[in-house]
Amino acid sequence: MLSRLAFLFVLSISVAAGAASAQVEALEPDERGIPTIAPLIDAVDDAVVNIAVVSERPAQMSPLFRDPFFQPFLPPLDQLPPQRQMSAGSGVIIDAGEGFILTNNHVIENGDEIRVILRDNRTFEADLIGRDPSTDIAVLRIAAGELTEVPLGNSENLLVGDFVVAIGNPFGLGQTVTSGIISALGRSGINPEGYEDFIQTDASINPGNSGGALITLDGNLVGINTAIIAPNGGGNVGIGFAVPINMALAVMDQLVEFGEVQRGRLGVIIQDLTPDLAEAFDVEAETGVIVNSVEPGMPADDVGLAAGDVIVAVDGKTVEGSADLRQKIGLRRPGDEIEITYVRDGERRMVEVALADAGGPRKTKREPGGSDALAGVHLSILDGSHPAWGEVEGVVASEIAPGSRAARAGLEVGDVITAVNRRSVETIREIDRALKEAPGAVALTIWRDGRTMLIVLRS
Repeated sequence: MLSRLAFLFVLSISVAAGAASAQVEALEPDERGIPTIAPLIDAVDDAVVNIAVVSERPAQMSPLFRDPFFQPFLPPLDQLPPQRQMSAGSGVIIDAGEGFILTNNHVIENGDEIRVILRDNRTFEADLIGRDPSTDIAVLRIAAGELTEVPLGNSENLLVGDFVVAIGNPFGLGQTVTSGIISALGRSGINPEGYEDFIQTDASINPGNSGGALITLDGNLVGINTAIIAPNGGGNVGIGFAVPINMALAVMDQLVEFGEVQRGRLGVIIQDLTPDLAEAFDVEAETGVIVNSVEPGMPADDVGLAAGDVIVAVDGKTVEGSADLRQKIGLRRPGDEIEITYVRDGERRMVEVALADAGGPRKTKREPGGSDALAGVHLSILDGSHPAWGEVEGVVASEIAPGSRAARAGLEVGDVITAVNRRSVETIREIDRALKEAPGAVALTIWRDGRTMLIVLRS
């Protein structure tokens, strides 16, 4: 076993050395006469931190608790202390003055306690400013002095073949540096439910590197390492992914300002443009999306976009496909004005449009006495102030009129509505749509104090 581990260790060094050989040869030797990137690492490594996350879960039942013989000698299950679980990841200080740290959402998700360990071994308890599962980005803040921040690069300027360095905390070993190149740009399909524009790299990234830094040889941060392809649950095989820093910063700005990401919405149903469809629609562009339908009352409808239009660019930047348009729109804020370039009847046109809120209204109140099953209920978005934050997705009942149908059925202030007639809902707009499509009886799935229950209402 030892000899095999040694062989794998030597092999991994050989592979890493091969990946970085061209990079090393291109560097000037230092005073020792050795080509090195040590000065680069020395300038930025204090800005990369280790993150320890502690979470508490209910105690698991031992078979002894089911044995009648032992039950009189054991405490009730609900009196057992919760089990503490620990996980580790990485983060990057991007604002030394404010103590802001970028990391991955999956590093800190469900954490009850988050600790940041600096390069000099100082340890701080971190505040979670906000997180965005759709981009896998989270922002932490620590109250500490004498911090080092990493300079920020521009991920839009990257090219395949650029040399990069990954810094993080793989397998909890401590800060580790690996090198490689950018293997591809604009990767998607890793997390189809999220917003994707990943940088692919062969710089070795392993479990624990998540949230760490991807840095170019000029010392600038261009990505937050987030995922790997690891067949059979193994380690790095030369395919790792990072969230571009431009995307991460756009998300961070909203998390710092609002505690959440408010996404824009155009209001179109689309599909990718194929060569056959391009010929049928008389479009010379090789990439773009076809508008299948337009939602009434949404921004696309207001500016005259129609089914059959082919969107080819947003703000002058080519639209590569449906996922690309979703990202270009979803990473902009409600109210932002964008320029849509589209083709209709072979003619290229442009229109400016102000985006709507993808989540619908932030708050809404249904007046008592209405026909709506939730008449008299004030709904609001689920945010970090609610105990269910990070546990479930849904909409909060923040006020309930006494005597309303919802009050009589048992709905309580603070309940989180997670589904309507078994259809998951995450926004007020989705609840509105589900209620319009529901029959007379409406079954609400409710999260309350860590428990899930059903409440039935009639409109």
